[in-house]
Amino acid sequence: MQNGKPWSRVELIREAFHYQSRFEGSTMVFKIDFPVTEDPAFPFFVKDLALLARTGFRVVIVPGAKEWIDSVLGEYGIVSSYTRSTRITTATAIPFVEMAAFHVAARFMTGLAGSRVDAVIGNFVRARGIGVIEGTDMEHTGAVDKILTDSITKALDQGMVPILPCIGYSPAGKPYNVPSDEIALASAGALGAVKLFFASLDGGLRAQTHRLPEGIELGEEGRVLRLTPAEAETVLRLNGAGQSDDHDRALEELTLALKASQAGVERVHIVNGREDGAILRELFSNLGSGTMIYSDEYEAIRPLRSRDIPVILRLMDPLVRQGILIKRSADQILEKKEDFAVFEIDGSVHACGALHDWGEAQGEIAAIATDPLYADMGLGRRIVGYLIDRARKRGMTRVFVLTTHTQDWFESLGFRELGVESLPEKRQQIYDRSRRSKVFALEI
Repeated sequence: MQNGKPWSRVELIREAFHYQSRFEGSTMVFKIDFPVTEDPAFPFFVKDLALLARTGFRVVIVPGAKEWIDSVLGEYGIVSSYTRSTRITTATAIPFVEMAAFHVAARFMTGLAGSRVDAVIGNFVRARGIGVIEGTDMEHTGAVDKILTDSITKALDQGMVPILPCIGYSPAGKPYNVPSDEIALASAGALGAVKLFFASLDGGLRAQTHRLPEGIELGEEGRVLRLTPAEAETVLRLNGAGQSDDHDRALEELTLALKASQAGVERVHIVNGREDGAILRELFSNLGSGTMIYSDEYEAIRPLRSRDIPVILRLMDPLVRQGILIKRSADQILEKKEDFAVFEIDGSVHACGALHDWGEAQGEIAAIATDPLYADMGLGRRIVGYLIDRARKRGMTRVFVLTTHTQDWFESLGFRELGVESLPEKRQQIYDRSRRSKVFALEI
């Protein structure tokens, strides 16, 4: 159970239900780069989108089509020129651009139909021409003028998945080629989406491939787990985003995610569309599968609430059975409720600890327990740091722990071994000599 997988499976099920209840009925926009549709894993990717739509999520899809448009224009011998990386869509090219864009959208419609989910491809984007740039007439290249939210909402209310190809129309019916990234940003904002996903075949932000500031949380294989907008800005600056012509999709996605976050989208997720179940793992588990940029408070240490007690008893149970922690009842925890703090990630408690005041300006740090699935995130260290800060604010000059198994860990935090006689008199009186716990203290 401690190493083992039963805990992991049960925890994942709990997390899935937690997120299902939290986000059911909310709108989520998915921008999917075209190479994802060419990948062998694409049918499974679409099945996951269909699963979300069937289980109460309001799914909106914005398919990228750049590479397919390039292919179609090349097949018909139409030269595609660019200005500042923006395609010049000529009057000759626009019919073929429309054909390519709707073809890609139809791939999603077909895939969703295979999972018995209705979808609609519509003219949901009102566009305007971007005019002349540096002396070049961009002709049928446009920008978002307005997202037609009423039409999209009607489709969503009928249980359908709206698909927004990279084509917009002027009020007079003139077609424009509009970047799908721009459509995704605009639609997420206009629809009040709680989440915006960017899916590509890029490896994403990783410690091995990008310069990162200190303190960034990493997951498996150096994956960046989450960033605040301020941290995202730092990453972009450290990696010179926008300062060269080198194509780095991970940085492009991070730039888009930052814009979305600054525009009010609570959470933006960057995932690898090739990874099996990437969207579901990112959505239904705290550790996710990609990188999240979040504008709200995602994680926090807070005081214990009565309803948290069953959760922290479950966190402590494996450590109690190993003899690392002493057994506590719900009533004992409730009695000392004000001493406890918990580490909450996105509404779920994944670590706990307590600070007991024994007088003589000394406090005991106790009951440190963390969710095994989050062992690499340093939750225990943060709980201890929080309790040390709490002790300092309360005028204590020393914190101590009693431990039988974790002395090396506490030594790594700056604690040093002392004798039992160093404990406050009240604590010495109830010291359990049969456990032979060692005393480690930190002067603060």
